[in-house]
Amino acid sequence: MFDALDDLLWAYQDLFYGLGVNAILGLSMYAVLALGQLSLGQAAFMGIGAYVGAVVTLKLGAPFILTLLAAAVVPALAAILIGRPTLRLTGVYLAIATIGLGEVLRIVYLNTAPLGGALGLSGIPNKANGWIIYGLLALFLGVSLSIVRSRIGRSMEAIREDEDAARVMGIDVDSYKLNGLVLSAALAGLAGALNAHYSSFISPNEYGFEAAVSILSFAVLGGVTTPLGAVSGAFLLTLLPEVLRPLHDLRGIFNGLIIVLVVIFLPKGILGFRVRRTG
Repeated sequence: MFDALDDLLWAYQDLFYGLGVNAILGLSMYAVLALGQLSLGQAAFMGIGAYVGAVVTLKLGAPFILTLLAAAVVPALAAILIGRPTLRLTGVYLAIATIGLGEVLRIVYLNTAPLGGALGLSGIPNKANGWIIYGLLALFLGVSLSIVRSRIGRSMEAIREDEDAARVMGIDVDSYKLNGLVLSAALAGLAGALNAHYSSFISPNEYGFEAAVSILSFAVLGGVTTPLGAVSGAFLLTLLPEVLRPLHDLRGIFNGLIIVLVVIFLPKGILGFRVRRTG
């Protein structure tokens, strides 16, 4: 029986790892949507983390913990640099600006020979495993749930519902938005490094517009009132192509259709309930 279980886990190893990584990406999107910000830069930050992690491992031979640290810090620093000018934007303008960031970085990857150019980077060591991926996911989800149930969570909800009213209440809206973007970038960067170190290959085209829409769909489907929504949405949309394997090439269409249907019929997502506060 155990041999059969091992064979099953081996056969679906990439799917199992992908579920965890996509759940972390869902949490990265939740970090900005929970503040009412429509940022689509998570794919770009994921790409930064993936390339930084791959280079640190391949070129420097650093321990994996340092690789993950670098993959989180560099995108976070990038978020700080672009955060102040872009977070003055709202709605579709912010979305367009962050999509532009992703496209600029994709062109850089395509034309940078040390990063593999259009062929991408291969031969990345398989250092990520289920314990690391799901251990980090459990940590991030636990911290997120604690934050949402605290006064910080109440402030985030106030900003999401009415930014002007939140300012009147004395909430430092700009600080919350910047911190949310930085946290989102760090999580996406970590997810990128984890993905690179279990798939052993990364390509510039993995971090374009389609990836940004997919990450957005994770949080939109699950709902932005609780981090559990982003995780649930990521699990469902990652498993969907397996259920509909013959239609795998239409994944982008399905994700876009799901966003439209959820916005119309379930505007708060499938887990759109209020979280009980502790303070």
